Amino acid sequence: MHPIATASAPKAIGPYSQAILQNGMLFVSGQLGLNPATGELAPTFEAQTEQVFANLEAILKQAGMGFQNVVKVSVFLQDLSQFASMNAIYARFFKEPYPAREAVQVARLPKDGLIEISLVAVNL
Repeated sequence: MHPIATASAPKAIGPYSQAILQNGMLFVSGQLGLNPATGELAPTFEAQTEQVFANLEAILKQAGMGFQNVVKVSVFLQDLSQFASMNAIYARFFKEPYPAREAVQVARLPKDGLIEISLVAVNL
């Protein structure tokens, strides 16, 4: 088990790793729209979503991977009515064949974030 960490993504806010690389598979912990330099949430849903993808990209890069390596995505939304907005941003990062995915509304996210995304990637 090999932990992956980068200063280009927010530090874990609890007892967990940013990501774990095991047998060529990368398990990335849920990322909020936190700016890694300030620890503050971006001000809008769209800005938080953009920041989430920047954080995910930094972690993937640290592991020597990119969005093309992603096979599974889990999206947690504070308000499911923002699904279309999330989907429009999401589509800029993934190409066919798209990874498997679920998107669910949750009662509350850490730091009162509006979106959190975790993923699984594999070395191709």
